[in-house]
Amino acid sequence: MASAQVLDAFSQILKTQGLAGGLAYLNEGVPHRYTAVYRFAGLVLKNVCLHDALGKRQPAFLSAMPLDKSLARRIKPGIPFRTNDSSRDPRLAGHAYEGTLFTVFSYHGTALVAPSGHLWGVLCHFDLAPVPLSDDAFELLESVAPIVAAFAVDPHR
Repeated sequence: MASAQVLDAFSQILKTQGLAGGLAYLNEGVPHRYTAVYRFAGLVLKNVCLHDALGKRQPAFLSAMPLDKSLARRIKPGIPFRTNDSSRDPRLAGHAYEGTLFTVFSYHGTALVAPSGHLWGVLCHFDLAPVPLSDDAFELLESVAPIVAAFAVDPHR
């Protein structure tokens, strides 16, 4: 669990820089190209905010995707999903994007639960190449998820 000081600092970043600033902060400490918030919209996963460490425009294929083709579908409240290399992960044999140009190889995500208690979306680090994520970095992602969820779900932020 991240310290209260780290969580307070993260909350302040969200207040002053918005979700984009919060994702940029989280991405600074990981080797992944992307850090993002996605929300569940029926059978589609829609991007809410995405930070690209390379500073490039968001590729269209990351804007929205069918839920059944997303690694986020494996995430449930209290059940995160992590893989350093989806091409070698036996849990993902036969995944819909396996072998395509846009394969997400590294994916580390955790649930964003709305204040009402329903699964609203996911907070994740991911990359189009195999990239490991330390347990400490994933612990931080999980620790800030409730803060991100409250911020992202609240339309009056």
